[in-house]
Amino acid sequence: MSKPLKQIHLAAHFPGVNNTTVWSDPEAGSHIEFSSFAHFARTAERAKFDFLFLAEGLRLREQGGEIYDLDVVGRPDTFTVLAALAAVTDRLGLTGTINSTFNEPYEVARQFASLDHLSGGRSAWNVVTSWDAFTGENFRRGGFLPQDERYSRAEEFLATANELFDSWNGDEIVADQAGGTFLRDAKAGSFVHTGRHFDIHGRFDVPRPPQGRPVIFQAGDSDEGREFAASDADAIFSRHASLKEGRAFYADVKGRLAKYGRTPDQLLILPAATFVLGDTDAEARELAREVRRKQVSGATAIKHLEFVWNRDLSAYDPDGPLPDVDPDPGEHRIARGRAQVRMYRDPLATAREWRERAAANNWSIRDLVIETGNRQSFIGSPATVAKTIDDLVQADAADGFILVPHITPGGLDVFADKVVPLLQERGVHRTEYEGETLRDHLGLAHPGSPLRTGGPPRTEGAGHGLRNAVRGEEAAS
Repeated sequence: MSKPLKQIHLAAHFPGVNNTTVWSDPEAGSHIEFSSFAHFARTAERAKFDFLFLAEGLRLREQGGEIYDLDVVGRPDTFTVLAALAAVTDRLGLTGTINSTFNEPYEVARQFASLDHLSGGRSAWNVVTSWDAFTGENFRRGGFLPQDERYSRAEEFLATANELFDSWNGDEIVADQAGGTFLRDAKAGSFVHTGRHFDIHGRFDVPRPPQGRPVIFQAGDSDEGREFAASDADAIFSRHASLKEGRAFYADVKGRLAKYGRTPDQLLILPAATFVLGDTDAEARELAREVRRKQVSGATAIKHLEFVWNRDLSAYDPDGPLPDVDPDPGEHRIARGRAQVRMYRDPLATAREWRERAAANNWSIRDLVIETGNRQSFIGSPATVAKTIDDLVQADAADGFILVPHITPGGLDVFADKVVPLLQERGVHRTEYEGETLRDHLGLAHPGSPLRTGGPPRTEGAGHGLRNAVRGEEAAS
């Protein structure tokens, strides 16, 4: 008996804190104006995607003591953007990255409960931690936490937020999985939490959201991050989009679920993926080369090399050879607030490997950065890309993909128009939404909620008032 086809989960990432975007393209638009976000979201919803994803940075990144100006700066607040998008979409999930190191459970729970109500049950939270004191300088508490402490705080943060969401049920709980204690009485919103990181009590002032709780995403790739995802997350935002790496990551994380009393279908693996489409595979390959050259200017290549070298390399020619001087392995002083800095934990070994590859291929600095950091995940005709995505999902290398176009806001349009119909023909992607909430789209259970407890989709209910009011205003104008 043949294995039933897995349904492919697709999502769209509005690119931000990276150098994916090709700024020089005439089609490139604003990353601040709401029209860009609205166009992107409507395209994703037209293609019946599960959700839209927004990353967030809590401090402008610096390079050599100056604001790094080669990628997005000035992105509006995530909650503000997502709440606005709730008014111009009907079914698309709305996922935001919110930090657990420099925020507090009450305010974040209140914001997500509000977003879930305003959107009719479409909110999701990508739970992240912050790793550096540089970011912490923007906050009163400041400083930073060691890695094990960051995840300990994140686990209790999430457990505490869930207690706040659940407090409207009126049951009594005496302990939580993060090691704190939690008591509530029969009055809606009453809570008391005493734990290692949080000691709070009061009343939660937002009724339990339509989904019960927002969908929880996690993006860490460390062993601690994988454990956190296996114990608490509904989906994991992975960077392993190839067959070999994807299957290994998939098996590892799903294999951790049983010890937490969970089954494989309770955690989705969704790698980030870039793409370039052409009428033919050859045309797409040529276009992909052009895109990579536009993504990595000479200045970008030098800045990227400084992540590893931890030295000022501004005097080097990006079209020349790699520096013969070794990286400075000490505390990073050149790039601050850059996640890429953490990716190269042994800069001396990385430099040796890169020199060998550059020498073997006659690569310049810019060539090396392009080849090591800006390879698109999917390149080809629509038919080729549709088959590749389907093959990867059916082979258990992923449950779907979070797509990151190189043009915003219109870069997702070609995928929606040319690849999605082919996936629908294959019977692996929906032609219509069957439910209304993000948990419905992802096939996840709804925690008990007075407004939503699973079962058939609602036709009306909490969360539709804002959208209808705004649309009424649009129609009137």
